Amino acid sequence: MSAGSTSGSDLAVRTVSALVLVTVALAALWAGGIALWVLASVAAMLMLAEWGHLVQDDARHQRLALYAGCVPLAILSPLAAGPSFFALGLLAGTAFFVTIITRKPRLGFGIVYVALPAFALLLLRGQTGGLVLAGWVLGTVWATDIGAYFAGRSIGGPKLAPRVSPNKTWAGLIGGILAALAVGLALWRWAGLELQLALASPILAVIAQIGDLYESWLKRLRGVKDSGSLLPGHGGVLDRLDGLVPVAPAAAALVLFERFA
Repeated sequence: MSAGSTSGSDLAVRTVSALVLVTVALAALWAGGIALWVLASVAAMLMLAEWGHLVQDDARHQRLALYAGCVPLAILSPLAAGPSFFALGLLAGTAFFVTIITRKPRLGFGIVYVALPAFALLLLRGQTGGLVLAGWVLGTVWATDIGAYFAGRSIGGPKLAPRVSPNKTWAGLIGGILAALAVGLALWRWAGLELQLALASPILAVIAQIGDLYESWLKRLRGVKDSGSLLPGHGGVLDRLDGLVPVAPAAAALVLFERFA
């Protein structure tokens, strides 16, 4: 999310909306299993619908991508294969299928873009200490967003990428990095997160900002302000989860490397 000027009423709506979303996410995270899979899959399908509008005008191709995207997401269910190599292969195959049929590589890439974070989050939740690991991922993204927003508003200064996202500043990036590090260290101190992972939180903060900038770039190409209008004060689901999209797979890779290398 961009750190820009926001009126008091808009900030209030955005805050209430964010609190509701955080509550739902934490409840599903705590429950794990089917509850987390359902939430991750619904979010992925909503993101895929918004992605289709950003990169493709043909409504038939958008529907095809949505129908196809249901397959790997269904396989991620704890009642099916779960976050396995089979599910990962099916995800890649589905993306290839959509690309070949529609001849739109970006639409096929959208399958991976929205489903891989769901795969990664479910994979992390299933690990030993999975609640802390998945909470670390979400907490890092949220802290980065909040830290960047308030540091950008209070400090300002040089722009980070003015042609892509005019409201983002270097101060905001640093604020997001420091906030993410604080969350990582807090989880290490009080929740048992591995220190190596806690110290990697700033890296994830940078990745989250890159994800935000990438989506901003897509919206600029399309000439729209938001990816959708489903979430009051936040725009679309992609607008809210743009940082989580690259962070979840990166965090999963870090965890697997740290534990099994």
